[in-house]
Amino acid sequence: MKIPQVPPTYDALVQKYLRPDHLETFGKVMAAGVKATIDGRYRHFEKLRHIEPPEGLTLEQWWLGIKLARQQLWKTLPLTDTAGHPFKYAFPDEALAMGHQITQSASGNISIREEVVNPDTRERYIVSSLIEEAITSSQLEGAATTTPAAKELIRSGRKPRDDNERMILNNYRAIREIRDLVGQPLTPQVVFQIHRTMTEGTDEAQGAEGRLRRSDEYRIVAGAKGETLHEPPPADELPERLQIMCDFANDRESFVFPVLRAIILHFWLAYDHPFVDGNGRTARALFYWSMLSQGYWLTEYLSISSILKKAPARYARSYLYVETDENDLTYFVMFQLEIIVRAIKDLHAHLRKKASEVAKVDQLIRRNPEFNHRQLQLLGHALRHPGHQYTVKSHQTSHNVAYETARSDLMRLAEKQLLRKSKVRQKFIFVAPEDLNERLRAVN
Repeated sequence: MKIPQVPPTYDALVQKYLRPDHLETFGKVMAAGVKATIDGRYRHFEKLRHIEPPEGLTLEQWWLGIKLARQQLWKTLPLTDTAGHPFKYAFPDEALAMGHQITQSASGNISIREEVVNPDTRERYIVSSLIEEAITSSQLEGAATTTPAAKELIRSGRKPRDDNERMILNNYRAIREIRDLVGQPLTPQVVFQIHRTMTEGTDEAQGAEGRLRRSDEYRIVAGAKGETLHEPPPADELPERLQIMCDFANDRESFVFPVLRAIILHFWLAYDHPFVDGNGRTARALFYWSMLSQGYWLTEYLSISSILKKAPARYARSYLYVETDENDLTYFVMFQLEIIVRAIKDLHAHLRKKASEVAKVDQLIRRNPEFNHRQLQLLGHALRHPGHQYTVKSHQTSHNVAYETARSDLMRLAEKQLLRKSKVRQKFIFVAPEDLNERLRAVN
């Protein structure tokens, strides 16, 4: 990962161009009407230097105009860097628009077919999104397991075979735990609880689960070539910094746009890097806790990490842009807002697809009302995945129902010849037949 070029600082530029011999140039910069964003983007100097400046301005003068515009928007945070300098953020119009869109979509009403998100079927979609988030969040941290294998691990309930599978299973359990923590104040003990669940039994965190790193465990965040990307605060500062972070998370007297508060928490824990391992996963888990605790109920259906995984370089750069440009957290904020908006769009597309699948199955078996919503969901999945194997445990996990309920569902489908039943080591396996379409038509 290439470290971005450190741009000229705001103070240095002002001191240079406020000199008597540069006042004319300063006036020209002010008259240019430069905004905080360029083409709707909050550009870093690293990107800006590849773009033609406005007529009559040099690159440095253009950057001064941008910094002046941003300085009018900046708000400081209780988060400080290792030198004691505060982080700050701006909320330009583009951020306000995305924040408004997220608030409308994630905390208001969602216009989706009733059968997809009604109380009877919502649990399956939530479980699916939790599984997806657990897998991709772990893969972002280096878990080398394929997505199908990871899904099979979680749905089957089997024990993990290696550290990669343990990381993913822990992540899934931690995200499920967060649902029970929603609405509770964030405390260091809660953060330790989340981290302990995230890292329990993994090699990297052995003996360090649920506690802050010590001075002899100082961790530098390095790039692929060994270069230092981030040097977190020393261990002796971590208890106080963690408490300040929790106070910020719980503060409702000082208004911060709710989704912005969640994004800042994500950055904050990742910046402090308070644990030996699992910092990224814990940071993203805190983001979910904050979103859900502030009423963004749709977050349960989103997988942020699945999108971050598609753009890991941009994710890393958003951190580096902040640190190389005077602790301006806006770079990270803007990137995360884009990710959330995209995740919501992907969810709508996913739910439309699911609604279509449910409708397709419903059309095939509409004259046979004996199938319940869980069986309909399984048949929809089986139509798209011939040869897929189901167990009572996997069906139970997917729908969060009792064992006997799950067993009855599968046995009934097997009796109808819609699943092939076999027994392996005293456990029933149910397989989606290749000709399920024809079988469904025959049932009707």
